[in-house]
Amino acid sequence: MSVIVIEFITLDGIVSDPDGSAGTSTGGWAFRHGPETVAGDKFRLGRTLDDGVMALGRSTWQLFSRLWPGRDDPFAARMNAVPKLVASRTLTDASAWANSTVIDGDLVHAVKREPRDVIITGNLSVVRTLMAGDLIDEYRLLTFPTILGGGERLFPSGGSPAYLECLSAERVGAAVLTRYGRVAR
Repeated sequence: MSVIVIEFITLDGIVSDPDGSAGTSTGGWAFRHGPETVAGDKFRLGRTLDDGVMALGRSTWQLFSRLWPGRDDPFAARMNAVPKLVASRTLTDASAWANSTVIDGDLVHAVKREPRDVIITGNLSVVRTLMAGDLIDEYRLLTFPTILGGGERLFPSGGSPAYLECLSAERVGAAVLTRYGRVAR
């Protein structure tokens, strides 16, 4: 089992509001580069998406539950079919998006006992909780040629050091997909 974080990110490390749904003044930065940069399996998840499970926080799940069920392209079918674990203390009903289950209990414990690969998208609280638990095996970052100067960073100042190795880098539309894996200890 591997835990994979996927994120849209700017050159200065900002991950907040890439689609503009949070209504921030700089929101929508990823989508300014056109649909070919953000559509489909840009994170190269392949069979991991088909055989794994997604872990999402409540806010990301709520956004996605309004977007994905109404789409009918092949990638949307895969997103709708993948099992989804929702980390939330307030959400009780996950029926709005097929194959979604609210995690009963601790997120770290749920991820540790999951036999499938776990894909984490969006929600920084989920990512940071799993970072703190030293559970992240890989980061797949779609880096956009944008500098915002402010916003939520994937790796905050004062965080714990992480030593990674570059697994690959490739241009994807206007962005670059980089894959970083945990260095063997």
